[in-house]
Amino acid sequence: MASYENVFQYPYSVVEHVPFEMQGHWREQYFHNDHPIVLELGCGKGEYTVELAKLYPDTNFIGVDIKGARMWTGATQALKEGLKNVAFLRTNIEIIERFFSEDEVQEIWLTFSDPQMKNPRKRLTSTYFMERYRKFLVDGGIIHLKTDSNFLFTYTTYMVEHNHLPIEFRTEDLYGQSSIFNSQLLTIQTYYESMWIARGLNIKYMKWQLPRAGSLEEPNVEIELDDYRSYHRSKRSSLDKAK
Repeated sequence: MASYENVFQYPYSVVEHVPFEMQGHWREQYFHNDHPIVLELGCGKGEYTVELAKLYPDTNFIGVDIKGARMWTGATQALKEGLKNVAFLRTNIEIIERFFSEDEVQEIWLTFSDPQMKNPRKRLTSTYFMERYRKFLVDGGIIHLKTDSNFLFTYTTYMVEHNHLPIEFRTEDLYGQSSIFNSQLLTIQTYYESMWIARGLNIKYMKWQLPRAGSLEEPNVEIELDDYRSYHRSKRSSLDKAK
């Protein structure tokens, strides 16, 4: 992907030594417009990033992931289809704030993130990451979570409620409540999402605001672990609950 004009590769191993000069200048230097910027963190193959870009041509989308072999699929599709409102950033999400400046991003999508049941600091909806998002997300910017994981959805609900973050929409059965949700967004299904739906798993969704002011605290609640780790895998731990 080194030759792709829509891909920027800055893994953790080199980012300390290579400044990202486009930080704060994505609109003027890459997108060449003043449209809103939306990130998909943990974008995998980039399917969701590309489909969002097709649905909303007046919004700029950036897919972020560390695994370049997966990202290649979406980056290649975007180039072939001439989508100018799509870019991909290959880096560790733990250092995401190094690539965007204050107020540069309007929304964040977290689609089927790893629940990280053993390590709260690695959950992309943890306060550890919320503090990072605050550094570049507009005040009151929107975060979307779409997941099949009961554990991650329950944990995130506790985190949002404990910190009094305004919830705009929440459902434990997204496709069962399609009549009150944006029907356009329901047309986008990733490969694994379609498998989980076929398996009978409910897709859960929550949309909330992240104000910049106020301290954030982790919820001190034990949550039942998922009985699977991912598609066709059983859980690795013998524990039934975790914080």
